[in-house]
Amino acid sequence: MSTAPDGRHPAPAGPGFLRHPTFLAILGFLGFLGIWEGVTRLGLMSPIFLPPPSSLPAAFWREVSSGIWLDRILQSLDHYLAGLFLGSVLGIALGVATGMSRTLEGLTAWVIRVLRPIPGLAWVPFAILWFQISPAAATFIVGVGVFWINYYATLSAVQGVDGELIELAESFGYRSRLVKLVKVVLPASTPGILSGVRTGLGQAWMSVVAAELFGVAGLGQRMNEAATLLASDIVVVYMLTMALLYGLVDAVFMLIRNRLLAWRP
Repeated sequence: MSTAPDGRHPAPAGPGFLRHPTFLAILGFLGFLGIWEGVTRLGLMSPIFLPPPSSLPAAFWREVSSGIWLDRILQSLDHYLAGLFLGSVLGIALGVATGMSRTLEGLTAWVIRVLRPIPGLAWVPFAILWFQISPAAATFIVGVGVFWINYYATLSAVQGVDGELIELAESFGYRSRLVKLVKVVLPASTPGILSGVRTGLGQAWMSVVAAELFGVAGLGQRMNEAATLLASDIVVVYMLTMALLYGLVDAVFMLIRNRLLAWRP
């Protein structure tokens, strides 16, 4: 085999589409489905514990035609959006306030160190005690999980604002803390804040499932019901449903993010 002038072997000859990333991605995904199907077809694992991909369309249609699928999606979206909104708004607000005030940062330092390591699921007993088994309990669990992500992302973004920008603003007469927040801090920290919000989008979905497993109606509850009945095909249908919903939410958020940051070079 001949070598290129730089000493490397040239790329193998062949149609260009065979090396296209999209083609390779499709090929890899089809291979994954084939292996998955083969595991159950060859008897390596019972379909009860791992349903073959070929069984999923029928299971999906049963859920859709019964009306359960759409109903559970709407219920989970209600918990998801409410918890995401509350957790994001509160986390960003406290992150901005703490990032701009050394006094407030000092006052909250040990409180945050005590509360931050507590997993979101550890709040489930209190969610039940305070809100019983209700949508409000699920919203609370989701909000707790999202809050800390947005708080730390915002705090880091605000404290990372270049001090020279603030000094420049003051030299132009923008000495009020509120004016500096609006004119300098928020525009400079927006990319970091939005990165936290995007991370929270995924954390919120995971929290929704955890919150609904203890009885609140939604995707998580339906998955738990199906698992109890050994209907693993239904479980996989809702796993894929959540993946699709997260992908759609993330795509919409990226469109909004790109629009908000269109001013950047």
